[in-house]
Amino acid sequence: MPIPTRVLLAPALAGLGLALQGCSAQSAPSYPIFGAYFPLWLLSGLIGAAGALIAHRVLVMTGWASWIPLQLSVCVAIGVVIAVIVWLSGSGHLL
Repeated sequence: MPIPTRVLLAPALAGLGLALQGCSAQSAPSYPIFGAYFPLWLLSGLIGAAGALIAHRVLVMTGWASWIPLQLSVCVAIGVVIAVIVWLSGSGHLL
């Protein structure tokens, strides 16, 4: 016995509705840089990646790199924290 089409269509539409809940009528926060608009999430990611690279260089220059296990994970975590702080401050959600 074939399954009715509307029984199959209802979960698909519900899933689509759940996926679109993050969309809003307002545009995403963006900043003009050199005449082009960059979304805040991209800018936050780039600043976080730069923060991870700077953290790595500081750890190497100070000699702490030999003491810290899993240095890649530590530098990535520092970059993620910096990116989240930039995102929260840029979107106005940081205290």
